[in-house]
Amino acid sequence: MSTLTRAGLAESIYAAVGLSRNESAALLESVLSRIKHALAEGDSIKISGFGTFSVRQKGRRIGRNPKTGDEVPILPRRVLIFRASQILREAVDAGHPSGPASQS
Repeated sequence: MSTLTRAGLAESIYAAVGLSRNESAALLESVLSRIKHALAEGDSIKISGFGTFSVRQKGRRIGRNPKTGDEVPILPRRVLIFRASQILREAVDAGHPSGPASQS
């Protein structure tokens, strides 16, 4: 299993669209920057057939230090949530050796 990187995505854009490598990298950076900016503003990003990125506010709560057992306050924060679409879930499941596609 390998990791998909920005360079790999830019190379895929280069191969599929036919832009130059520099233009492909700039296009990718532009899209990622737009997504990052929208999430920072609190907007949701929905990519049809892939999933939805959204930001959720978590409130203040009390946690526990696992080493000492002491209670520690956890400050309110915003967290990024990704919810995969049903199409993506099915595609991932079909590619897995124990998924429904391989069971007969």
